[in-house]
This record gives sequence, structure tokens and C-alpha cells, in this order.
Amino acid sequence: MDAAKSVMPGAVAHILAHPSPAEGAEVPELVVQVVDLKPIGTRFSFTASDGKDKIKAMLPTQFATEVRNGNLQNLGLIRILDYTCNSILNKDKVLIIAKCEAVAQALDAEISSEAKKEEEPAIVLKPRDEGMDVCKPKDDGMDVCKTVNAAPVVLKPKQEVKSASQIVNEQRGNAAPAARLSMTRRVHPLISLNPYQGNWIIKVRVTSKGNLRNYKNARGEGCVFNVELTDEDGTQIQATMFNEAAKKFYPMFELGKVYYVSKGSLRIANKQFKTVKNDYEMTLNENAVVEEAEGETFIPQVQYNFVKIDQLGPYVGGRELVDIVGVVQSVSPTLSVRRKADNETIPKRDIVVADDSGKTVSVSLWNDLATTTGQELLDMVDSSPVIAIRSLRVSDFQGVSLSTVGKSTLLVNPDLPEAQNLKSWYDSEGKGTSMAPIGADMGTARTGGLRSMYSDRVFLSHITSDPNMGQEKPVSFSLNAIISHIKPDQNMWYRACKACNKKVTEAVGGGYWCEGCNKNDDECSLRYIMVIKVSDPTGEAWVSVFNEHAEKILGCSAEELDRIRKEEGDDSYTQKLKEATWVPHLFRVNVVQHEYMNERRQRITVRNEALVDYAAESKYLLEEIAKLTAC
Repeated sequence: MDAAKSVMPGAVAHILAHPSPAEGAEVPELVVQVVDLKPIGTRFSFTASDGKDKIKAMLPTQFATEVRNGNLQNLGLIRILDYTCNSILNKDKVLIIAKCEAVAQALDAEISSEAKKEEEPAIVLKPRDEGMDVCKPKDDGMDVCKTVNAAPVVLKPKQEVKSASQIVNEQRGNAAPAARLSMTRRVHPLISLNPYQGNWIIKVRVTSKGNLRNYKNARGEGCVFNVELTDEDGTQIQATMFNEAAKKFYPMFELGKVYYVSKGSLRIANKQFKTVKNDYEMTLNENAVVEEAEGETFIPQVQYNFVKIDQLGPYVGGRELVDIVGVVQSVSPTLSVRRKADNETIPKRDIVVADDSGKTVSVSLWNDLATTTGQELLDMVDSSPVIAIRSLRVSDFQGVSLSTVGKSTLLVNPDLPEAQNLKSWYDSEGKGTSMAPIGADMGTARTGGLRSMYSDRVFLSHITSDPNMGQEKPVSFSLNAIISHIKPDQNMWYRACKACNKKVTEAVGGGYWCEGCNKNDDECSLRYIMVIKVSDPTGEAWVSVFNEHAEKILGCSAEELDRIRKEEGDDSYTQKLKEATWVPHLFRVNVVQHEYMNERRQRITVRNEALVDYAAESKYLLEEIAKLTAC
């Protein structure tokens, strides 16, 4: 067999001898064959074989894509770059692959060792010389006996087969005391943890620390706080503590320090509220062990997912937090804001940042970020510092704005490639570029936030199949639907007051009377109030549309449509309505029950509308497909 396509003899034995590579140690050439590759939930398991020995192995979630793409195949060869060897229920050994690379595609067959062991001499047991009498019955019932010589019996020595645990115990017994201690207290990478694992110890840095907050629910009152922990590979996990554990560990965990953590529990992360990219989340109770790793200086690679300022629209109003990198344009003084929930006064400071998309956005800094880091930015704003901020909430205030949360972090002039590139762009051309706030071009029709178009997305059948929907309170959904019909003979508009937009009536003697303003006016305006039929693959429904959204749908004001009907005739008027049909739109709708002719009916009202942005829609669909694939 080609040496380039062969396993490394003794690879499994080396793995068992070194359950986890020592810090800074170079992993030798560990090439094994993937045997019996199969999915287990979102991961894949297989048997790692070096042709002589085998061990059960597990691939982390991120390798699922490599398997599905065919880059990593059954009977193929992989080179193990980083790993850990865990005991499941303190019995069986399982190899957890942290990093690997494919060496060869699927081979024709499983590799087996060609080296023949030197066999020990067999023990031969010969029968007695006189032979053995053998009797056979005859047809007439008489037995006929004769003597035959029995064949010699060969007893081969029993081959000794050692289990993985025996090998490890022998190695531990022969090791020096310091080495045995290292094996006993072995640090596990975060990527290797799972809920079914026994004892483990992790070494992590606190990269985000939330506030200790009180809560009250049906089960009682308590307190909770969480931290984000990052190991030296850059893998992150969120750890949450409640009540006594929260009070115990809140003063112990300090942002930026390194700790050994053990005796925690893991569970599947709730992806609806998850902000850390990990399949699991950790819970620490009062029995967990947290020890500061004094003198540790490893710097984990902070994982950023930067979003350009002009791409923030789809995140408005969503649960997903974003990271940005930008150049500080202005910094406001500190303000004191009274919080409605508990009437507490907290500090706030607004800054404006820009990036090479040519847009700016306002970022609200709260609490310590407003008083400490905010003051630092105020002192150096003239030098246009570059900042990187993690975990920002995107809201629809002034179109689009950002706000820090308890877990947000801010770095000034960070040593990041994105920050350096942005600084070079700003110094060379950005400083003289005219920039506009991202919210300025979103329009009043989109004030509700573009992200709302991608949250709570349903089909029409979800609404129309439930006649009681919206009975207790209005509910909101987003739709992707086509306008299939606009009735030309409906009352398309009403006469409105130019001051307050309320309906007016013709006054006696001329003019129009407004009840809201309590006055008469010579003129009025026309405002749309129409119904349209929308359709999607599951059905159709009539929805109500008001002025601003109707103008966007029809492409003209009510006054203009009235002029077309009066001056150009019904044909031009009907043609104008037809031009707006069979066009796909994104709708944000409210569903509520109302009474009509003593009968309760469901009313669907458009609250927001936008043409389909196919790039954003494709991104949304890919995210939904990924969720289905992960289940």
C-alpha cells in the first residue's frame, strides 16, 4: 500500500498512553482509518483503527458538514491534530476529536496489520499408543468393534488481549508521581464536553460577565447570573448560576481571569435564547468547584461575527445579538435614565460610529461602559479611535440603533485585522466621505424594523385555520405573500383632515368639518383605506391596508389615483391596480377579532410592508434549513 495512504502503526496505543496532549506539546503523526462511520444526533461516531488496535471515537458538531460534503468518508484516512480521550461512566474509553484533517478518501477495504506475531510452540497431546475401540451398530442389531488411532490434540497458547483500561492503568502505575497527577487532573477542551460525560475539568477565561439580577415567577423568587467562558482554542460556553450558587460565584468570577472549573452539568442549549455558539450550556450549582488559575496568561481567540452597519436592518427587533467594528465619530455626555422596572437611575452615553459601508449608527452605552469606557472615548474622540463591540441589541429607534446589554464588551483600538483595515480605509478616504445614518433611508414605512419581517414567519393557513386567533389580544406575524387581487369597485380612500388625518364630513355651507380639530377647513386630503387579497402556497386571505403601505404597493398617492380615474377613465384606473398584483411582498400583520353584524370575525391588518429582498430572504431560508438539518 502507498505509504501516503496508510495508517500510523501504534497510533491508538499512543492515544491511550497520552489521553490528552500536554500543553505546547507537538502531536505526533497520528493517522487512523475511519471505520463504521454513523450519525448520532448532530454528531458522528466511528471506530478509529490503526490496523492493529481500535478505539471508539466521536466527531464534534462542526465536522458534520465535512461528512455531508464527502470530505470525510467511511474507510477514509484522517490525521488527528488535537484530541482528548475520555472515560464514559469510568469504564469505556472514547476518543473525542478536536481537530483533524482528511488524508485520503474511502479505501477499498479496512486496513489490517500485516505483521505476523511470532507464535509460541504449541503443546501437542498425543493419544495412548494402544488406540481406541470404536463400535458401530450393524443392521442386524449386532455391534462391530474395531480399533482406530485418534488424531493428536494441539493446544495453542492463549493470546493475551489487553483492554484499553488495562493499558492505561499499567501506564499510570509505571509513571512518575508527577505524571500520574497530570493524568488524574487532566484539563478537557470545551469542544469535548457532553451531557453524558463523567468528571471533567476545564481551564477557561471569563470573557463576559452578566449582572446579578433578581427574578420572580410562579415557582418563587431568586437571583441568577451567567458568564461566558472561553478556552484557549477559542471555544465558548455559557455558564448559568441560580440562587445560592449565584451568590457564591458572582464575587469569585472576575472578567478576564482564568479559572479551573469542575463538577458542573451540561444540557442541550435553548437555541431560542442562545447567544453563544455551542450546542450545550452549563449550569453550576453550589457544589461546583471554581479555582483561579493564578499565573495563567493564555489569551483565547475571541470569536467575533462582525456585521456591516448597512446590513443591520434584518436584525432589528430580533433576539440575535450582533458584533460591530467601527470608527467613533462623536461621543455624547453622560445622561441619567430612570428605569421603569425598578425606578432605578442608571447612566447612559450615546456614541456614533461609522464603517466602510458609508453608514453611521448610534450606539447606547449603559452602566460602567457609559461612565468608564465612554469617558475614555470622549477624551480621544478627536483621534477617531476604532472600537470593536460584542453582543449588541439592534432596535428600531430612529430607524436602526444599537444598545449594549449586560454581557457586552468594548475594545478600543483592538489588535484585529478588521480594525486595522478599517483604520487604513478611514485615514485614506473615509475621513472625507459623506456618511448618512443607516436609519435615514429606511423610510417611515419600515419604522417597525426589517427584522420583524423574518421573525414569527408563518404561512397564511396558520392564521386562517384558527378562527379564534386574536380573540384575547392582537397577535403579530410576518408573511411572504403575493398580492393576487385588488377589487376596483371598493371604497379605496376616505376624506381626511390635513392636520390630524382623521375622517372629515362635508360641512353645511361648504368646506369640511373635522371632529378631532373641532374646526372647518376648505380643503381635505385623500387617504387610502382598502382591502387586498394576498396568497401564498397554503391559501389566501383578505387583508386591510392603510395609507402609507398602500402608497408603496400602488406606487402613487390616493389623490393621484383619484385623478387617473377621473381624467383617464376606468381602464387606466383598473390597469394601475393590476400592475400592483402578482408582486411578492413581505408583510408584518396584526390579527384581531372584531364584531360585524353581531358576528365576531377575524381581521388581518398590514402594519409593515416591504418588497422581497432576495439576498436577505435567501439568508433567512438558509438559516431555517440549517435548523432543520440540526434537529
